[in-house]
Parts: sequence; C-alpha cells; structure tokens
Amino acid sequence: MANYDNQPARFGASVGGAVSAIDEGLRAHMLRVYNYMAIGLGITGILAYVTYSLATTTDPSQSVGQMANGVMLTSLGAAIYGGPIMWVLILAPLAMVFFLSFRINKLSVGAAQTTFWLYAALLGISLSSIFVVYTAQSITQVFFISAATFGAMSLYGYTTKRDLSQFGSFLIMGLIGVIIAMLVNIFLQSSALGFAISVIGVLIFVGLTAYDTQKIKTMYSAIDDGTVAGRKAIMGALALYLDFLNIFLFLLQLFGDRR
Repeated sequence: MANYDNQPARFGASVGGAVSAIDEGLRAHMLRVYNYMAIGLGITGILAYVTYSLATTTDPSQSVGQMANGVMLTSLGAAIYGGPIMWVLILAPLAMVFFLSFRINKLSVGAAQTTFWLYAALLGISLSSIFVVYTAQSITQVFFISAATFGAMSLYGYTTKRDLSQFGSFLIMGLIGVIIAMLVNIFLQSSALGFAISVIGVLIFVGLTAYDTQKIKTMYSAIDDGTVAGRKAIMGALALYLDFLNIFLFLLQLFGDRR
C-alpha cells in the first residue's frame, strides 16, 4: 500500500520536473533567438556607419560628386548611392531572404548562420544612406524609440494568453498592401501617401512583432535536436530582425530630422 500511496507524489514530481525543463528550454531558445537578432542588428548598424564614413567626405579635393542635400561623396559613395552597385545592394539582400526561407531545412546551422550574418552585412551597407539623409541625433533617438516599442510588443507576444494567429493573415495582407502602395508612390511622389504608408507600416510591424514572438514560442519543442532547434532560432531571429528594422525605418520617415 505504501508504494501505491507514493504514486501521485511521484507523478506530480515527474510532471513538475518536465514542465520546469520545458520552461528552461524555452527560455534558452528565446534567448538564443534574441541574441542572433541582436548580433544581426549590430552587424547592420556597424557596417552602415562604416560605409557612410567611407562613402562621404568633408574634403572637396576628395569629392567626386555631391548629393542634393550638399553631402560630398567619395568614389565609393558615388558607386553605392548612384551607380549599378546600388541595385545589387538593394536586390541581393532580398534574394538572400528568399534563399534562407526556402532552403533553411537543407542548410546546416553553420551555413544558415553565415547566410544570416551576410544578409545583415549587405543590408547594413545598403542602409548606410540613412546617415546621408537624416541627422545622427534623430537616427539615435528613433532607434531607442523603436527598441522600446519592439521590446514592449515582443514581451506582450511572449506573455499573452490570447491566440494572435487569427491576426496573422490580416497583418500579412496589410503588409502586401503597404508594399504595393510604396511601389505606386515611387511614381506619384505623394507626401500624403508617404505619410500614410509610414503610419500604417509602423502599426503592421508592431503587430507582427507580437505575432512573430508568439509564433516562435509556439514552434519551440523540447524534443527538437540541435540542428532543428538551431534552424528555428535563426528563422525566428530573422523574423524579429525584420520586424525591428521596419519599425525603425518607418518611424525614421515619420520623425527623423532630414539634413
């Protein structure tokens, strides 16, 4: 009888231990995702600033061109911001996102990491132009506003008990609409439409931050091997990286001080 009496206690301890193990594993997985994301953003930010420093000059003797706002360009700057290299820097990161998304299940964790770091580096070079358009002070201010917004929404997505998957399709449709509107505005050059796109873009990516965080949490499985868990962490980091970056860029369009 003593053995039977001990069964509920043993069962309860076993369940409690399993739940604790899952919680610890989930926390470690989310920390890995955020670390990958932070490293990617760090690579992007550093290369953006370094590229801007090499692409511009204050010495007229070293200048080979000039932007509309008076910023003088070196030969590297003229190639990046006005030559054919500009299109390579615009299209290459897009191609790498599709490559990583469709090939992730066939890549090793190391190869997936390398692809992500390379994507972040190319995007950093491409985004160096924001330093030409906006003041460094406004870029810094908007970055911290974006970080606070992202952090709050990601925390909400992680802790909420509400199922956010029902909003996923709505947000994706909204994102497609924003992309189409951005393409149309390339030809219209409407400041009113540009403002509306920026506002809607911020709202969409704020929502996607919470949605993607919950999705990453839901996709975690304690039985995943190291390779599967690593791939999930990288794809989760890529999703959150894009959410943060787009929040930052849309807010910069709304609140950034132009040179």
